[in-house]
Amino acid sequence: MLSKQMRPLLSRAAAHQNAPQTLPASLRGYAQAAAVQDTKPPVAVFGLDGTYASALYTAAAKTSSLDSTSKSLTALAEVFRKDIKLSGILTAPTLDAGDKSQIIQELQRHMGGVDKSDTVKNFLKTLSDNNRLGILQGVCEKFATLMGAARGELELTVTSAARLDSKTLQRLEAAVAKSEYSQGKRLKVAPKVNPDIMGGLVVEIGDRTIDLSVSSKIAKMNKLLTDTL
Repeated sequence: MLSKQMRPLLSRAAAHQNAPQTLPASLRGYAQAAAVQDTKPPVAVFGLDGTYASALYTAAAKTSSLDSTSKSLTALAEVFRKDIKLSGILTAPTLDAGDKSQIIQELQRHMGGVDKSDTVKNFLKTLSDNNRLGILQGVCEKFATLMGAARGELELTVTSAARLDSKTLQRLEAAVAKSEYSQGKRLKVAPKVNPDIMGGLVVEIGDRTIDLSVSSKIAKMNKLLTDTL
């Protein structure tokens, strides 16, 4: 795993300190000429990671490299999914230029040479130069949302306390696809793991959330007891 290869970097990590969330001039260059309709992101995504994801989408659209960029970020998202320590490494405030260069090289290796136009390579360099590697996981997620919207897909986010197997995810997808929630669109399943929900599932599709988590049930029970007493 990537985190094992970079364990010395992780050991030096201190508490992450947030820097002012402004878009640097180097990244604003990605979004220049975004007035051209074909290069505009199909939907709005929010947060700093959403801003960067939108800028990357525009840059990839302008260079006709959306597909390769999407494949590259999908590969990186898989690295984050398999290596839970990676996000901690990327947010370490003690990373120096050499550390960041090493990280980018490792990330490129995991992309498997898909990034023929160097769009993602240059984007990673921009994140590194502006101390924003820590938002890369969020960028991957927001970019996937943009690509799904561009393809007419509807994202189905399934959050569980532990990783779900593929058969369970397929059954969930089939059930939702038959419901009114799918709006007749092709679904794109995005599984997430959050131990804090304690059990059960949280299903998000479009602007709807179905909270079947244990933590939600406990919270409701606690409220009921509080109101009663």
